Amino acid sequence: MKLYAGTSTQFIQDTVLNQIAEKLKSEFFNYFRYNPSQYEINSWRNSLRAVSQVFQYANLLDHGIILEYQLPLTSKRLDCLICGKDSSKQKQAVIIELKCKSSGKMGQLEDIT
Repeated sequence: MKLYAGTSTQFIQDTVLNQIAEKLKSEFFNYFRYNPSQYEINSWRNSLRAVSQVFQYANLLDHGIILEYQLPLTSKRLDCLICGKDSSKQKQAVIIELKCKSSGKMGQLEDIT
C-alpha cells in the first residue's frame, strides 16, 4: 500500500500548490476508512514541503516518488522513497524517514546508511 506515487516533478507541483496533504489524507481515508489525525496532516504538509524544496534545490526532477509506503506484513510505513538513476545510469533508491518533534517542528533527517 502507498498513499502517493508519482514523479518528482508532480510531487513538487503538488507541494507548491499545497495539495499534497489533501491527496495523502484522501488516499489514507480510502485505504483505512478513517481520517488521519490533524497532527499527521500538518506533519505531511510541513515536512513534505521541506523535502520538495530539497528536490528542487538538488534538481531532482526526473525521479519516481512514493510517499507513505506500508511495508509488507507490518504496520510500518516509509515516509518517502525516491528512485531513479545516478550519473552512471545505475538504478538507485533512497528512503527518507522524516522525524517531527512533538511541537510539530521539523526534526533532523536520520542517516540510514
